[in-house]
Amino acid sequence: MKVVALQASYGEARVLDDISFEIGSQPVGIVGRNGMGKTTLCASLTAMGPCVSGKILWDGEDIGGLSATQVARKGIAIVPQGRRVFRSLTVEEHLRLVAPRGANCRWTSQAVLELFPRLRERLSNRAHQLSGGEQQMLAIARALLRQPRLLVLDEPSEGLAPVVVSHLVRVLKQVSAEGTMLLVVEQNLQVAAAVAPRILVMVSGQIALDTDGRTLLADTEMQGKYLGVGHH
Repeated sequence: MKVVALQASYGEARVLDDISFEIGSQPVGIVGRNGMGKTTLCASLTAMGPCVSGKILWDGEDIGGLSATQVARKGIAIVPQGRRVFRSLTVEEHLRLVAPRGANCRWTSQAVLELFPRLRERLSNRAHQLSGGEQQMLAIARALLRQPRLLVLDEPSEGLAPVVVSHLVRVLKQVSAEGTMLLVVEQNLQVAAAVAPRILVMVSGQIALDTDGRTLLADTEMQGKYLGVGHH
């Protein structure tokens, strides 16, 4: 995916201002404080939010004007902030809704349950009975069942215990190693850098810094400048 001069607004309020970057086989992390435009960027890339101008190129095609359903069919899936699972459906029902019908699919219900053994134990539980970590596992499993070539994750570690976050990081590394492109949008720099070697920092709707995770983790002065002292 190649994003070129992307701009987005809500009314007269400009949220994304001339954003340009590329995502390839190497996972990309985007970090920034609250209100910097990260969630709007996720929504714009997956046709779930505004896209005022600019280009979102996928296999050479500008998909900026497509619907969310059309974008999903192109092989782009999102794990949204807040998980957005269906409270009244069981884990098994969630998986059955999006389970692939064709042969030779990498991600099947069996495969995602191997990634998240806890979900296998909770198949008959409704989503509202799951912990926050279990709901996030379900949201990621559901997205993988769509066989995405690009998986966009909006704040995947938000509100989760460290042990759950560590498991999610391992899963995302495995997913990336098996050929799925990843865009990980986070407030937590440690999580983003653990998954993505390349880190983009958003400030006021723009990409203010393009660096590698190790460099940013080691530079507390840079963290303070771009992310806010004491937040990471």
